[in-house]
Amino acid sequence: LASQSKSSSTQLESVLLVLIASSLSVFRAPLISPPMADTTQQSQQGLETEDSAVQDFLQILEEHRKNCERQGKYVEAEIAKNRLEELRQHEENRRREAMRSRQIAERLGVEEAHMLEFQQFNALWDKRMAEFEQKSADLEEAMKERHGTELMEYIRNAQSEPLRKPKFSKELLNLRKIQQTLAKQKEYAEAHKIKLKADNLEAFELEKMRNQHQMRLSNVVEKFKAKQTAELQALRKRVQTGREEQKKQRQLDLERLLQRYQNVKSELESQQNIERIRAEKFMNYHLSSKSTSPGANRQASAGSLGQ
Repeated sequence: LASQSKSSSTQLESVLLVLIASSLSVFRAPLISPPMADTTQQSQQGLETEDSAVQDFLQILEEHRKNCERQGKYVEAEIAKNRLEELRQHEENRRREAMRSRQIAERLGVEEAHMLEFQQFNALWDKRMAEFEQKSADLEEAMKERHGTELMEYIRNAQSEPLRKPKFSKELLNLRKIQQTLAKQKEYAEAHKIKLKADNLEAFELEKMRNQHQMRLSNVVEKFKAKQTAELQALRKRVQTGREEQKKQRQLDLERLLQRYQNVKSELESQQNIERIRAEKFMNYHLSSKSTSPGANRQASAGSLGQ
């Protein structure tokens, strides 16, 4: 009996090796990740197509087991039964692992796509903001150059304006009248004294007028400078407003990008959960239904009683 069992086991091993070799391409067929929107449906179709080949393979072993059972070769039937169970379990594990690996690859694909989009987003916005800063600096520099040219022209025009006609004081005018009266009266000594006094007073008043003119010139220049400063500050304020708007828009776009990523991620996780549940039910039902029919169970029970 031991010799017969060993011979039968060797023959069955040969049969199994031939069957496994003929079906190797089926078991090792690569899984191609479908588009995300059709992941669940296409994965289910792929499982059904592959399961048909697997079921054909397992059906051959099941027929071999039944033939051994009918012929009273119970040792070979037992070996075939154990092989069927091992292969079914192996196939279930392989399918689960293949689905798990593919789903991990899909999630990694989403992560990589998100990181690429995030990098492109940052590169685009960094470039946009750098261009904004460069343009702002160019505008400010151009305004400063224009202000410098305009200020020099304004000072030159202001300095070229003639002085106003002097308006002397009553005291000086009276001294000049006295001077002239004394000169007409031939009182030259007194006229000389009055003239010296009037000349000193006139020089003082002329210096005072020149100082007032210079002060007026300085005031109008300072007002012109203040006007230019206000214009420059207004430009800087507009630039700062534009800068804040750029930052705000960048933040809004980033939030949309992250929300879109979360939506895609959640949708993928939901689809993968549904796929796992359906695949588990599909494998549990189809991998065992054909080999555990009531007729097969009754024949197995009858064979055990006969033995």
